[in-house]
Amino acid sequence: MADRDEERRERREGRRRQESARLDQPREAVRSWLPRPSLDSDTFGRFAEDFARFMGTAQFLVWMTVFVILWILFNLVGLFGLKWDPYPFILLNLFFSTQASYAAPLILLAQNRQDDRDRVTLEADRARDERNLADTEFLTREVASLRLAMRDTATRDFVRSELRSLLDEMEERGYLRSADPADDPDDEAAPA
Repeated sequence: MADRDEERRERREGRRRQESARLDQPREAVRSWLPRPSLDSDTFGRFAEDFARFMGTAQFLVWMTVFVILWILFNLVGLFGLKWDPYPFILLNLFFSTQASYAAPLILLAQNRQDDRDRVTLEADRARDERNLADTEFLTREVASLRLAMRDTATRDFVRSELRSLLDEMEERGYLRSADPADDPDDEAAPA
């Protein structure tokens, strides 16, 4: 019976190893004995950004400087009989190391969120620029077609010159009478 159970367990583990080796398949959910705390990544991200923003201010530097000076004074002079961290200030060093170990990932998280926002903004700008380029190209083609159409359109001066030349040609052939009665030879009533 124990051999069968062990055999089954080995087969299951072998299948798991094969399945986990495939990159196109999701991993099987692993059950844990302890409940996992659920963290809202957006809330934590905003906290990280606020923290990183505060650490980059002059106010933070001033408060940190005041804290360090007071820490050193209390431990060197021993005000009120308190000397909890003697000269090498190992506890202060530990405090700074702890602060740095938490600050660095929080700052990186804030930078990653800013990079994501920048990427979304860049994509929106690129899409807007592409639309503007398409609109500009369309308007350029329209203006070019209007210019071509205007070259084929008869202007007022062109029509007048063509009409004058037609009138002159018709007068030469005798199709038209002159508008001046003195020039008309067929008119008998015209004074001589």
